[in-house]
Amino acid sequence: MDAQEKKQLLLDLRYLRMTQIWAENSYCKRRQVGALLVKDKMIISDGYNGTPAGFENVCEEEGGDRSKPYVLHAEANAITKVARSNNSSDGATLYVTTSPCMECSKLIIQAGIRRIVFGEYYRMHDGVDLLCRAGIEIVHLWQHGDQCEPVAITSDNSESHYQEVAKELEVAR
Repeated sequence: MDAQEKKQLLLDLRYLRMTQIWAENSYCKRRQVGALLVKDKMIISDGYNGTPAGFENVCEEEGGDRSKPYVLHAEANAITKVARSNNSSDGATLYVTTSPCMECSKLIIQAGIRRIVFGEYYRMHDGVDLLCRAGIEIVHLWQHGDQCEPVAITSDNSESHYQEVAKELEVAR
């Protein structure tokens, strides 16, 4: 890893830590997710998963095993927030605690976001596959043991990397 790659990794790790802190704003009980949109080393938008503005801050259905259908994901909140500002997400990097789902991936593509950095996989990885297909750079900052390994996700390695991470998580349980 050259000096420029090390510098980028340090920035990626810092922004990803910030998303974890930002996720704490979520009222969701099942999973708290945070997102930051960064362009030219400036945070231009942020988001966390939760209900739309003006709704009660209860994300889960009765029983708590499913999210209400109108709960917004962190990525969608960050993208819609930047759309209401004078900023543009074109060419930005999205940092998110959890990999994007299919619906958020479609928004990411349409918003012109060029790079995604995430910390853990969502329960499905079809969103990551769509982003690969769209040619968006994807980096998984894979935390295993006391190591953090940046893994560039491509169409060629998406499935095998996902399986490797899933296998490691199974062993850890």
